[in-house]
Amino acid sequence: MDIAPLRIPADAKERLRVLFMAKHALWGGGMHPEDGNHAIYHHEVRTTLEDMGLNLLLADSYKVLFEQPEADFVFPLLNRGGFVNSEMLIPLLCNMHRLPYVGAMPFLRGLGDDKSVSKLVCTHAGVPTAPWFCFRRGAQVEEADVPHSAGGRWVIKPNASSASWGISDAHDFAGVANAVANIHGQGHDAIVEPYLDGYDVQVAFITIDGKPVQLPMLWYEREDTQRLWTYYEKRDLIQNTEKSALKRFDDPEFEPRMADLAARVAREFHPFDYGRIEFRFDPKTGDINFIEINLNCNLWSEKVMAKAAAQAGFSHADLLETILAESFRRNALIS
Repeated sequence: MDIAPLRIPADAKERLRVLFMAKHALWGGGMHPEDGNHAIYHHEVRTTLEDMGLNLLLADSYKVLFEQPEADFVFPLLNRGGFVNSEMLIPLLCNMHRLPYVGAMPFLRGLGDDKSVSKLVCTHAGVPTAPWFCFRRGAQVEEADVPHSAGGRWVIKPNASSASWGISDAHDFAGVANAVANIHGQGHDAIVEPYLDGYDVQVAFITIDGKPVQLPMLWYEREDTQRLWTYYEKRDLIQNTEKSALKRFDDPEFEPRMADLAARVAREFHPFDYGRIEFRFDPKTGDINFIEINLNCNLWSEKVMAKAAAQAGFSHADLLETILAESFRRNALIS
């Protein structure tokens, strides 16, 4: 499908006060000692929006929304607030002020953020999903609840997290229980799944004319599919020594199948403006399993969303302007 970037009318750029919220919205550029390349990402988006000529306001804290702000629209990248379910806070505060914003409504943001419940949604939609169990904090951790793993290996991670924060693996129940206890001790629910061999295929979506539109699929061609990537590697806080490459996924047999599955997932969460759906694909068996959906995912030019948009002919600025223009239209700020 050929798609063209959307444009924001010049008068709207001047008229609309856009509040850009990000943890590092005021960062001067460069790596952050704790958040690594996330600070570079926020600085890049901010400068791109400024170069676009938007009437931009900046905030790096939720406090700006505790009272009615002098803004007409919010572009939130402050998704991870350091507490559970923080994904929903900005949309909730915006709803309280009747202030439109980029992204899905609060309940859908929470639904996407909860890995276990999002898998229930996908199962309902007929999308293959490997067995899992979510050990909620404060509940009993019973061996009978651990899903079957043919390979005798499990992956344990926080049920609501990003960039592989807190991920680990185990080969017996004692290891699973210890990993769950560690996550519970940090205040999070823990999801346990069998380890699935294969490659991560990323299906990015943007919304155009009220419909979720798939961008070209990408996949990480990895040297060692058995190895877990860590948060510190994804944030460039330590060197990732494994060779991997983000490439176009256009397998003539499996790409159409995955496109259909991704469309079913997107239909359940629409409208969400933009997002990324991840599948685990095993080329040896042909198995495809839904892993997670990330609404309001990373928009850095070096990550999946921008790389997929580039495959469709969009510059980074084109991508951001299209997301904003469509959201403005959906919220009746432009015609």
